[in-house]
Amino acid sequence: MGITSEQIRRVTAELYDRSLRKIPDETRQALERAAETETNPIAKGTLAVMLRSAAEAEKFSHFVCSDSGIPVYFVKIGTRVQFDGPVKQAIVDGFADLVGTINPPMLPHVTNPLTLERGHAGKDMPITTFDLIDDADYIEIICSPKALGSGRWAALEIFTFPTLETIEAYILDVVMRAGPQHCPPVVIGVGIGGTFDYAAKLAKQAMLRPVGETSPEPILAAMEQRLLTKVNSLGFGPMGTGGDTTSMGVHIEYASGHGFTPVAVCFNCWINRRRSARIYNDGRVEYFE
Repeated sequence: MGITSEQIRRVTAELYDRSLRKIPDETRQALERAAETETNPIAKGTLAVMLRSAAEAEKFSHFVCSDSGIPVYFVKIGTRVQFDGPVKQAIVDGFADLVGTINPPMLPHVTNPLTLERGHAGKDMPITTFDLIDDADYIEIICSPKALGSGRWAALEIFTFPTLETIEAYILDVVMRAGPQHCPPVVIGVGIGGTFDYAAKLAKQAMLRPVGETSPEPILAAMEQRLLTKVNSLGFGPMGTGGDTTSMGVHIEYASGHGFTPVAVCFNCWINRRRSARIYNDGRVEYFE
């Protein structure tokens, strides 16, 4: 028995739909903790509005935000998986199915960068990254739609043999340039090392880590805590209202490389959209955040 195109088509559409209507549980908990400790009254009120908005969206199955983003999937393929039909086309078809059936309708955010024409389909859409999992009999699909606010402020720079202080200074510079325009409190993903393209991939993977989960690498864990403290001391606060809560977490991944060291920084807005599923060879489907 193999994983069918129809399963992939259905699951990818469902993941996108679910990601638009419910924030992850650990993200809600992080917002609740921030609301309890926030010292700025306006920021505290803003966090309360965010939590009420998320609760109402989940209760009535509404979108948490009208910017439904563009489709982005991370697909990890087990080496013992068997496929019964096309995979990439199934993801394309799943998004098309969603566009045709979702209520409320999705705005046409997919944009041709050469003509600025907008619609629901386009070259290389959905954006999909593939990876492998040794000795697994399932595929894992993570859907994390990318909206304008958080997507606009990602950045990457390449250094030569940088110190940790240089890397941290650059990350803070990217955060300061973004200001409150990425809809904070945000999750910040950082990728260090590898090559130009791989650092960006690492940053996206780091961004998808659940809030509150620190790096197992001691140097990175300490860096994450230092940066989170510094970012929250900048005073941008929830949706730019000031206060102590500009970020819910700073997540960092790294890879070995050459003497040149790319550093990529990306953001996920306060909704922190992320839904995942595993499809097994035997047809089972498990959904999780």
